[in-house]
Amino acid sequence: MNWSKLKKTLGPGILFASTAIGVSHLVQSTRAGANYGFALLGIIIITNILKFPFFEYAVRYANATGETLIDGYKKLGKPVIWIYFLVTIASMFFVTAAVSIVTAGFMDNLFGLSSIYPSFKLFPVVIVFIVSTGALLTGKFSVLDSLIKLIGIILFISTLIVFILTLINGPSEHESSFTPLDIFDDVGILFIIALMGWMPTALDMSCWTSLWVVEKIKSTNYHPTLKENLFDFNLGYWIAAFLSICFVTMGAFLVFGTGTVLPKSSAGFASSVIELYTSTIGNWSYLIIAIAAFSIMLGTSIGVFDGYSRVLQHSSKILFFPEEKTNSKRIYIISLIILALGSFSITAFFMGEFKNLIDLATTISFLIAPLVAIANFKLVGKKYIGEVATPKVHMKLISYLGIAFLTGFALFYIYIKFLK
Repeated sequence: MNWSKLKKTLGPGILFASTAIGVSHLVQSTRAGANYGFALLGIIIITNILKFPFFEYAVRYANATGETLIDGYKKLGKPVIWIYFLVTIASMFFVTAAVSIVTAGFMDNLFGLSSIYPSFKLFPVVIVFIVSTGALLTGKFSVLDSLIKLIGIILFISTLIVFILTLINGPSEHESSFTPLDIFDDVGILFIIALMGWMPTALDMSCWTSLWVVEKIKSTNYHPTLKENLFDFNLGYWIAAFLSICFVTMGAFLVFGTGTVLPKSSAGFASSVIELYTSTIGNWSYLIIAIAAFSIMLGTSIGVFDGYSRVLQHSSKILFFPEEKTNSKRIYIISLIILALGSFSITAFFMGEFKNLIDLATTISFLIAPLVAIANFKLVGKKYIGEVATPKVHMKLISYLGIAFLTGFALFYIYIKFLK
């Protein structure tokens, strides 16, 4: 593979990984290991495998057509893009708020922001919103691309160091009176569904990957081969999948069976996780762990703000300004501001309900996943991308299994929550 061409291709996959390795890993995977040990590891691996095709199809479609999945949804019919647009509006404030609260917790732990204005509890959250939106106000993909590559390298290296040190230290001793939690009661099943919702990230965010691929092509004036685009995406996806296993392991080794209960507040959770790591590995490791956690969440926060803003920008142009030559940058900035204001309102409302907000956001993502999976699968048929770019037989088989898996669990959740 030509390195000079590959450098022009690399970016969307790393951006995907940086966005994915956030709440799903640092919070949900850690909670999975802390509460259930390795009992949910199989669920995490299966979810990563069965969701993979639908994210990969976003890259495949964008490469073959030069368009985003949102353009593809329009081809499936006006109702499809309207459903996606309305689902995005319904979920984006909750998802962004959840990510922002977690990011603020780890930012506060590293920089001690809450001590600056102790009477203003939302101060760390305000800083997260300012940093995330400020980094994106130029509207230029090249700025986002460069920033995320730097953050991505920091988070991968620092997380890997913490994981290796955790393995070297081995699991903590269990309390003699320890009794494992039941996986198959209502609480356990609802947590599994929430865990799968963002593993490795929400499936409706597959559109973001196609948007980033198209923007990368525009910013470099280079259209990669399908093989090059898939290499970039596969690298990011499977790094994210591997790191989800790392966080389950760290939760299982450091918390499971010790009697430690992870706090429900974002600041408390951040402080507790970092204290666990440092007390087990050694106080000298604090800076490495704190930087790893903060860089993970900052990358996720910036990626989420950009992804939703680009979705609003692109879908708004298609739905409301199809014939007009509107200023795309202006729509992007307006979308970014709307997202920030709406998400901050949700953040202020749920500030004391960190765990509930995370579970709500991840569950919403899981319930809409089957619809996104079916639409993405349909768009990589010969009718839309030609025979050469269509997925192989094994990918189609995994897709059928994935759709059945996602639909089955979504229906099961509705039964438990509303019909049981």
